[in-house]
Amino acid sequence: MSNLSKNKVKWIRSLSLKKNRDELGLYIVEGEKMCLELIQNYADQVVLLAHTSAFNCELTSAETILISTKELEQISLLKTPNNVLAIVKKPINKVGLASPDELIIALDGIQDPGNLGTIMRIADWFGIKKIICSIETVDCFNPKVVQATMGAIFRVNCQYTDLFAYLSKSKSPKYGADLEGENLFEQSKLTPGIIVMGNEGNGLSDEIRSIIQHKLFIPKFGNAESLNVSVATGIIVSSFFKK
Repeated sequence: MSNLSKNKVKWIRSLSLKKNRDELGLYIVEGEKMCLELIQNYADQVVLLAHTSAFNCELTSAETILISTKELEQISLLKTPNNVLAIVKKPINKVGLASPDELIIALDGIQDPGNLGTIMRIADWFGIKKIICSIETVDCFNPKVVQATMGAIFRVNCQYTDLFAYLSKSKSPKYGADLEGENLFEQSKLTPGIIVMGNEGNGLSDEIRSIIQHKLFIPKFGNAESLNVSVATGIIVSSFFKK
């Protein structure tokens, strides 16, 4: 059983901070399910794999360390560590405008890691490969976001940019979730474009709202006060696939 050095423990735990993830170009993935997917499909992205004897999967293309449960607890960012932790290379994503037939999601100041992770899972489910995020949106490589994606982090590219400038340049139709918008369920046909979702508490910023061409509202039939932004995203995205 290997003794994990103090320097390696410090290096791994430093990746809990965005500035260190950005500087080193690395992020943390934890848990058997996601790490197995990494090893089977994206092994070239793994820099280090630290695991207990309970994790039975080999990786020859990166540094691999067999550690004790106690050592895993030292480096894990989870309340209940799950046998394996991987250090992974961040992809290099260049922000590009959407093609005419492409459906993408844009996020205007999403703050909650769980919401972003769930939105990435929704994108992955519907085959959406790109999410454009405002600079104010939570980092997709935040460990809480990574866990919430359940593997979608490997397939969906989050690109961070000045969202107003991006939308201004794009010729794609721009749809925005807005309480003063048109009834989503009364739209006969929604063509591919950019679905813009706003901040959890404030919705779309005034600047972004000013350039949205099609404001959409999800009507309610019960007594709930509001919809979670990730739930709303799922409802709106699904409407684009209605026959």
